[in-house]
Amino acid sequence: MTWNACAGTNSLCPLYGATASELAWNVVQRAGDAQVIFLQEFCTGADAALEGLLESRTGHGWSVRSVALTGADGRPYSCHPDRLGRARGTQSVTVAVADPAAAFRSYPLTSPPWYVKRYALCATLPSIKVRGCTSHLSVGWSLDDRQPGAPYRTKQVRELMAVADRPGYTTVFGGDFNLRPGAHALIPAYRAYQECDARRRATHANGKKLDYLFVRKGAVSACQVVKGAPSDHLPLVLKMAQ
Repeated sequence: MTWNACAGTNSLCPLYGATASELAWNVVQRAGDAQVIFLQEFCTGADAALEGLLESRTGHGWSVRSVALTGADGRPYSCHPDRLGRARGTQSVTVAVADPAAAFRSYPLTSPPWYVKRYALCATLPSIKVRGCTSHLSVGWSLDDRQPGAPYRTKQVRELMAVADRPGYTTVFGGDFNLRPGAHALIPAYRAYQECDARRRATHANGKKLDYLFVRKGAVSACQVVKGAPSDHLPLVLKMAQ
């Protein structure tokens, strides 16, 4: 599953100010039986709550890791405190996996030097031979890759693909790419992989598809856009063929 939870800094989002336990509960409610969960605009302060709830719900071990976003000055891009005034850590890109032996690594992506630094976060799962990577790419605002041709997002997609590839493992990568399916920046991904939703259904409140899951061609067994999520994005859930 991939989901931009919109929990950190956007006061218009339902999970703005949600507690760590509420964030965790909302993720688990929508993840179903997914073994790999990609999150964007999550909060690092909720990592432990998410790991604990996943383990209690499934009865086996999980690992949750985040990479915290930083501003151009290197300072953490903090989540707004919860409604009780408690700190929730830093806005993050997060991966949760049903494998306590998973190895994690983050990678900086080429980003506008004057705005938020973007990262890819990858998990290698030896138990099921899956390499899963996610990111939240530049937005496309005037300060964040608004130039013709989306040069930063074009580089970010290629960099994400490069770190997601691991010989002997099934590659799955995705997240909030802030790109439409026909964007030039996504051509390499569509050329080399199969995207979860062939119907290209909207995943954002503005009626656009901005969220993606890519896997090897022929590996998509089912793809669901989960309705009713408390965010400006809808979760995207991929079931892989055996």
